[in-house]
Amino acid sequence: MAVEMAVNSGASLWGPLKELRETVDGAVLRRQPESVHLLDLQLKKHKPHFLSLFKNPPKSAEQREKVRKASTEGISIQGQQGSRLLPEQLLSEAFILSDLFDLGELAALELLLAGEQQQPHFPGLTRGLVAVLLYWDGKLCVANSLRTLIQSRHGKTFTLELSGELVALTTHFTDELMSQGLTKRILTLVSEINLTREFERLQKERGLGNEKHRKEVSDLIKDCRQALADSLFLWTCQSPLTKDDTLALIGHLETVTAQADGSLDSVNLALVMALLYCLDVSFVEQGTEDREDLLQALPLLTERQYVSAVHSRLMDSQPWKLPGLQAVCRLAWALSLRVLSQLPQGSALVEFTEADEALADQAVLGDVFLFMKEGILDCEGFSQEEFYIRRLHSLITDFLALMPMKVKQLRNRADEDARLLHMSLQMDSEPPSSLRRDLDHLMSLIGEFYSKDPFGLELGLEFWCPTESLQHTSLQGSYLGMALQRPPHKQVVLSKFVRQMGDLLPSTLYISYLRMLKGLANGPQCAHYCFSLLKTNGATHSDNIKGAAGSPVSWEHLLHSLMLYHENLRRDLPNPDVAHYRHPPLRGITQRELEGLTSFLQLLTTIITWSENARLALCEHPQWTPVVVMLGLLQCSIPPILKAELLHCLAAFGKSPEIAASLWQSLEYTQILQTVRAPGQRQAAGIEVELNEIESSCEEYPLTRGFCHLISTLVESSLPVNLGAGLRVPGFQPYLNFLRDSVFLAFPTRAYRCPAEKWEVADCTLEVFHKLLRDYEPQPSDFVQEMVELQGELVPAHKPPGHTIMFHLLNDSPMLALCLSLLEEGVRQLDTYAPFPGKERLESAVLHCLCLLDLALQKEGLFMDLLRESQSSLLVSPLEQLLQGVSPQTRRADHIINIARYLYHSSSNPEAAFQSAKILRRISNYPNIQARLVGDFTHDQTVSEKLMAGFVECLDNEEAEEGTEEQDDSDPQKKEARIRHETQIHILNLLITSLELKTPNLALYLLGYEVKKPVSSTNLQDAGVLGCPRSCLHAILFLLQRGTEKRSGPALIRKAPHLAELCYQVIYQLCACPDTSGPTMRYLRTSQDFLFSHLQHLPFILPSHQMAALSQMSWLMKTAAIELRVTSLNRQRSHTQRLVSLLLDDQPHTQHAADGESGIEEETRSVSGFLHFDSVSKVRRKLLSVLDAIEFSQDMPELLQLDFFERTQIEQVISSCEHINEHGHRVCNVKLLHRLLVGEVNLLQGMAAIGQRPLLMEEVNSILQNVVERNRVRRSLSAKRHALQSWRSLVETLLTACPADLIPVDDRQLIIRDLLLDLHDKVLSEDAAGELMPIVAGAVFTLTAHLSQSVLSEQQQGVGLEASSGFASIANSALHLILRKLLDFILCTGGGYQRLRAHLYGSLLYYLQIAQKPEEPDTLQTAGKAMWERLTAPEDGFSKLQRENLTIIESYGKALMEVVCRDACDGHEISRMLALAVLDRIMSVDRQNQWLLYMCNSGYLRSLVESLRQDDGALQSLLAPQPPLLKPLYIYESKMALLTRVAKMGQGAVELLRCGLVAQLIECQVFDMVPDSDAHRVMRDPSGFIPSPMDRYRQILLPTLRLFQVILTSTTVNHQQGAAQVLQWLIVHADTIQALLRCQELSMGALQELSLLTGIISKTALPGALEMGGEVSGAALMEFQGHINRFQRLCLSLLGRLAGGERERLLKQAEIAAPEDSAERREEMEVAMQQVCANIMEYCQTLLLQSSAQAQFSICLFSPSGSEPAGRDGGRADLSSSVPSVTYSRAPSLGLVLYLLKNSAADFFRFHQSHRQGLGKLQSLEQLPPEELKELCQGLVSGPGGVEKISSVQRSLLAKRRLVQLINNRAKLLALCSYIIETCLFVLWRHLEYYLLHCTPTDPKDSLLPGATLYRSRLTDGELRCWRSNEHLTSNPNNTISPLNFIHLFSSDSFGGFQASGGRGLGLSRVSQQDLDLLKSDMAAGFGEALQRKLLEVEGLYSQVRSRYTFIQALVRRIRGLLRQPKS
Repeated sequence: MAVEMAVNSGASLWGPLKELRETVDGAVLRRQPESVHLLDLQLKKHKPHFLSLFKNPPKSAEQREKVRKASTEGISIQGQQGSRLLPEQLLSEAFILSDLFDLGELAALELLLAGEQQQPHFPGLTRGLVAVLLYWDGKLCVANSLRTLIQSRHGKTFTLELSGELVALTTHFTDELMSQGLTKRILTLVSEINLTREFERLQKERGLGNEKHRKEVSDLIKDCRQALADSLFLWTCQSPLTKDDTLALIGHLETVTAQADGSLDSVNLALVMALLYCLDVSFVEQGTEDREDLLQALPLLTERQYVSAVHSRLMDSQPWKLPGLQAVCRLAWALSLRVLSQLPQGSALVEFTEADEALADQAVLGDVFLFMKEGILDCEGFSQEEFYIRRLHSLITDFLALMPMKVKQLRNRADEDARLLHMSLQMDSEPPSSLRRDLDHLMSLIGEFYSKDPFGLELGLEFWCPTESLQHTSLQGSYLGMALQRPPHKQVVLSKFVRQMGDLLPSTLYISYLRMLKGLANGPQCAHYCFSLLKTNGATHSDNIKGAAGSPVSWEHLLHSLMLYHENLRRDLPNPDVAHYRHPPLRGITQRELEGLTSFLQLLTTIITWSENARLALCEHPQWTPVVVMLGLLQCSIPPILKAELLHCLAAFGKSPEIAASLWQSLEYTQILQTVRAPGQRQAAGIEVELNEIESSCEEYPLTRGFCHLISTLVESSLPVNLGAGLRVPGFQPYLNFLRDSVFLAFPTRAYRCPAEKWEVADCTLEVFHKLLRDYEPQPSDFVQEMVELQGELVPAHKPPGHTIMFHLLNDSPMLALCLSLLEEGVRQLDTYAPFPGKERLESAVLHCLCLLDLALQKEGLFMDLLRESQSSLLVSPLEQLLQGVSPQTRRADHIINIARYLYHSSSNPEAAFQSAKILRRISNYPNIQARLVGDFTHDQTVSEKLMAGFVECLDNEEAEEGTEEQDDSDPQKKEARIRHETQIHILNLLITSLELKTPNLALYLLGYEVKKPVSSTNLQDAGVLGCPRSCLHAILFLLQRGTEKRSGPALIRKAPHLAELCYQVIYQLCACPDTSGPTMRYLRTSQDFLFSHLQHLPFILPSHQMAALSQMSWLMKTAAIELRVTSLNRQRSHTQRLVSLLLDDQPHTQHAADGESGIEEETRSVSGFLHFDSVSKVRRKLLSVLDAIEFSQDMPELLQLDFFERTQIEQVISSCEHINEHGHRVCNVKLLHRLLVGEVNLLQGMAAIGQRPLLMEEVNSILQNVVERNRVRRSLSAKRHALQSWRSLVETLLTACPADLIPVDDRQLIIRDLLLDLHDKVLSEDAAGELMPIVAGAVFTLTAHLSQSVLSEQQQGVGLEASSGFASIANSALHLILRKLLDFILCTGGGYQRLRAHLYGSLLYYLQIAQKPEEPDTLQTAGKAMWERLTAPEDGFSKLQRENLTIIESYGKALMEVVCRDACDGHEISRMLALAVLDRIMSVDRQNQWLLYMCNSGYLRSLVESLRQDDGALQSLLAPQPPLLKPLYIYESKMALLTRVAKMGQGAVELLRCGLVAQLIECQVFDMVPDSDAHRVMRDPSGFIPSPMDRYRQILLPTLRLFQVILTSTTVNHQQGAAQVLQWLIVHADTIQALLRCQELSMGALQELSLLTGIISKTALPGALEMGGEVSGAALMEFQGHINRFQRLCLSLLGRLAGGERERLLKQAEIAAPEDSAERREEMEVAMQQVCANIMEYCQTLLLQSSAQAQFSICLFSPSGSEPAGRDGGRADLSSSVPSVTYSRAPSLGLVLYLLKNSAADFFRFHQSHRQGLGKLQSLEQLPPEELKELCQGLVSGPGGVEKISSVQRSLLAKRRLVQLINNRAKLLALCSYIIETCLFVLWRHLEYYLLHCTPTDPKDSLLPGATLYRSRLTDGELRCWRSNEHLTSNPNNTISPLNFIHLFSSDSFGGFQASGGRGLGLSRVSQQDLDLLKSDMAAGFGEALQRKLLEVEGLYSQVRSRYTFIQALVRRIRGLLRQPKS
């Protein structure tokens, strides 16, 4: 071979062949779709394997050399790059293997490599031993494939109903193989392959391992031979062999020998049957449609040579090794010839057909019937194949029907022999040697053959010809529906045979005839016919009287004989006290009679077992009374074997409950088991004696077994409570005691002649215990000691038997100990893998033991609860603790291990494994046991490996199959598959339960995690890597992964939906649990690519298992969500990206191209080539198709329609039966409900009730069906909720946790759009279930939030802002659609579902946020545009969208308004807050004020306003140091926000005033409860979430102040009224307000308060404001005036603080307090301080303007002093000493205003500079260095290292936002500075004008009064516009007052209250000339050139674009003029 030889690591002798078998089975047996094509490929590929069946690749020197060099030069392996060096050891093993099996060296090497790979599947074996298994497994795969292919052929015997295409393919292929000599090859192989020889060879080369390995190898070799023989058999079933092949087969059979017991082995049996089918022509009689074709293909008819060759071969006198086999073949051939002779084609073969008689004679002489019985029937494989049975049936019936003369000869011969025998007996001579027993054998054969019917075929029916026309439908003959027609000829002949054989029956044939009848009575209809036969055979009553005897085979005769026996034997009954009783004289019954009686009893048992009519007819027959006779016979002295038969017969009678009840009483009466001791009786009697004396000495126990069988049957039918009443304590207890103490506990110590019987005894007693415990339900009455009266005294009553068994199992009793030791013995025997007598019965006994333990565990909870409640003195221990006890045999606590070891034998013993898994699952619920179990399981390495292997083997099982709900277990294969499946379910549930418990637990051990080290340190590997054993996790993944590479997806989800669901749940739990999550997810990601391969097949659609499919998807999606989160956190970008695109892409993936199955479909799938243009562009997103799979509609069960029961009561009963099941669903316990309802029906008394009973039961049934339906609906809804929840969490994880840049913004929006629209479509459909709505609402909320976020971030990045399609990447139309759906959803929730609407309101808010214009930088340029430009500018995207949104909202009209307003006023807090926010949002864009009008007109607004008063109490409670809940605060804030929004509209403000808003707020006392700021420092919430009391107070006060401010700003017409009301509020709460104005600690909060307060005061506390307040008495007015004056004075003093040096100090303090966010803090404080100054200056300006239009009559607010406050340069460091007292000593000086002016000018430039810089940075954002970007983001990202984690795109977005914030702050500050500058200039000008032009100084020498009069004379009435500040001044409108009086009002008295200023103020009345001069010089100095230039520059820079241009210029000019003006 010159080609490069590469080694296949899958072993060409195993891997590909395994695949071949999978494909063949898939196509033929499982009928998988698309399989024909695959099969064709595989058959072409593997044809050589079939042609050279089992031939190994030859050895060659070249290969040997290549393998030898593999350790030095390496060898190339398919699918791997480069060559691999192999160890020497491996190569020497390869050579051994090569020699052992005589196969090529490379093939041997491949097998070893494959063995190494497969080793984890075979724990405890070396690679060489595994290679041996793989070698034979490969062979078996070929043989099985061949068998299956041949089975699929079309032919004469059976059909698999496969597609024509497949049959054509397999037929053609197998025909080809046959033509190449397949038959001879098979026959050679069957002869060559010899188990003993193979084992010897393997033994020599150490190729055999432990017992299990030996068993597996021997099974494989046997199966290979069997499969080959079966192939030949199946071939001949369907089509004949050629002449040569037939002769070869006959040649092979000639050499066949029998096994030791005389029977054939199963392989040879198959070959014999193959020949019999070859010679079979009986199908000719069946009139099938293809009969003609089949006849054409039959060589018997068409080939003369064929007939001649076979004929001569079979006529050959040469004897075979098995003459009986030769006789069978001859008989078959004779019958075929007889059939041929009757066909028209047979005339040509007359020379052969005439020999049929001779052949038949030879066959009979060869003891053909005896061989058929012993050689064929006794073969173990015979009864497992239906077509063997059918062929043998046709052989027997054909002989009887086609050769009646032969049968007659046999009968005559038998009669003759009987006579001879009779004579020899009479003459006492030897019987003649020539006697033949052919008819005897024939009858025995028939009896034996038909008595077994494993397939329920009831073939024996052909022997019964219905004599009367059958009225009864179930009893029709074998030709159903044709009972009235003439039956077929064959049937007539056969039935005649049965009848005639019974006529004048010779005694020698009597027993055989009875046995034949027993066989023919096997089956329900046959039994009926047989019963009738025996009935009609009997002489009629009249005959009896005449003394004529009827037939000996009739009920009459047989039962009469039984009675006679009883009569005779009863006389001999000995006296029990006679000593020689023990050896009773057995006279009367001879051995022959014994056999006859036994045969009769067996016949009787068979008939009554099958036919209930016969049972009742015989039992109730007045003459015969068989039951009584039998019980009588049982008391006589007859052999135990006969007694056993009697007991079995009684057991058959006991199957009818009506007979069972009386049978119990009879049993008790006859004292078969002595339950009552006669007073003087010395010793026991009855069965107990027989057991101890007779059976024990004989070492055989038929009687005991019969008794157990009888009890077992009777227990099932009925268990009488009052058994034995009157003579003893009534009940079953004595029987139970006997079975337990005398039979069960003694069974291990007795001697047994036949070892198998030991286990039979154990099995039949355990069966009774099992039934008793199974039917026992603990009741409270069981735990109360009841007394019964017995012969005048009270004795304790017996408990129910189940209770007693429970008690014994819950104590360390001998019974429990024996059960456990039996389990140990069982597992020990199974571990030997050797057959031993009684193996089946031992397995059955073990199974009963396991069931007992399982039932005890199941019932112990209730049992112990009832025991506790009853306070009884019984002592019991929980069984799970007893199971941890020490075993006396091994001295170790290994009971649970023994139970678990049964899992290791699941392949041979599935039921024991199932029970074992069930018990382990029950035990696993106890956390304290788990840790111990882990220790026990891992204590011994070998045991640990075995246990692990057992669990894995159960999970791995490929034969497991999920059964349907109503499972019939008639098919044993299906039953076994179902049991295996349920075992898997229990193991998975065990894992799920254990994983929820603390570590270490069983699940971690079984799944392969560390149990001795921390779980998280586990390093999971593939099985076999680093010595890692195959664990349950590998098995689970293997189950799930199968089929993932195909298009159809994981096979398990369809094959076993529930199993798949649990597998996914285990995986999810492992991923979700913090300990196991890391290792699991790593392993799934790297070794398995698990999630991707499964998610790509979503959604799973299983129409018949909807709930399971939903659950599977739920667990998978939840796991995927975890994976996305984890990979995102760990920055494993590619993993995240793959999953994200898989779930979200709408482009088709091409992932299955490598299947080999895609080629053809791809072509056919696109209808034709030219339709291709756009068919592949889009596919449905995976996430959406999963959503499609969740059906939102739910069919609800109909309401109960009841005629008898009361509906409300029934509903109560149903709800009382509800409980939470293990899956967390609330379901009704149907069994319990059934018990309650039936109990209710049973309580009814009276005739009427009895008549109504059927109707009542029908109604009970309908109730139960309704409840079952309800349970289903609940489970279904729960599954849907779970699936939807998982879907939601997956969507939310995708959008939230995954890096944003994985999904481009435009895609993101389209994805969210699709998800939102689909969700809404589903939830808004008519029949959507309300239970799913909350989850949908939650999802809608998240999605809308992300949509809004995405659109905003896209706009910030400046992409597609003004795109033509509308807004961002998502078209406006889509946004509108989303809004409509959202509003529909809100409306469809109606009155209920308020919490659900909270989510929808949130969504709506997020949605409306999209149309909100983002904050734009104020560049200070926009104002320059002309008004016209602004009006005619095109509408931008935001306003357009806003307008369209509003149109849509308005289209919903009042309905929507009603819902939102109602939610805003009442209900759950969160819903209220959100509804208020929605109202706020909509009103902000509602230009038409539709919503406002609705709120006003429908009273909702008034209701809101009035609720403020009610909130007062709750708000007061919030100010306590430890507040209860902050809810009221949030609601209050929301309300105030809405009211503020309303107040912003003039109309709204008016409405609010009309509703009495201010009046409500005046009454609130919460405003006066200012908390003490220091006292609660200690009580701060450490998390910082709950604000301090002071902050909470501010959260209450500030919204109110803002609301007032808005009302004052937006009222025009009613302004005075509003101002008066607000002033009233200020005055009512004056103390609080003044305290706030005097505030010492000016924190940020305090400054915010002050900025709002001063704003309000500046608009309300004005002279004349009170006039509008209506009529107020004079005294009150004085008081009010005082308050107002105080407000004014406090404001001015505040200005002194903030304009003076305190400002810098405060800013410094803020920086020290919170250095990390100092920049923002500082900004906010600057804005607040500037705002306060601006407000106070505005106040001064308003006061000045209101006092007079001219300076000359104006009031003066500032003293004429030009000196500026000290510390202006901020150099004063001592922050503690307050600002110099001079500032406060009297009215603030004008210097303060000048100082403020200068500072503001300086600030202005500072702010302007930074504003420009900000704009510059914003323009060149891309060029900014990263450090600067980080610095900008710092304030907006919380947490340490927060900036590092965010992406660069995000970072620049944040930086941009921060810059816009900075720029706009600066713009605000600029506006404030500019305003302060303007007001300061005005105030300065007004004061200077007054002081320098109009003020007359009051020097000491001047009197004050002349000046006053001077002024008064200069004033005229009209000139002065009075400042009406006080009622007594303004009562006369013409009254004029001196300005000095005004000043006086302001300065001297009013400052009296301000203690902090250091003494009472000096009035401004004493202004000396010196003061004025000083003022002028100071001012001139202060207001210098530099300042003026600055001010003009301010105007140039800023005021140009405002409308007040040249105002500053004018004022500066005037002030300069004043200051330069010479003294007048």
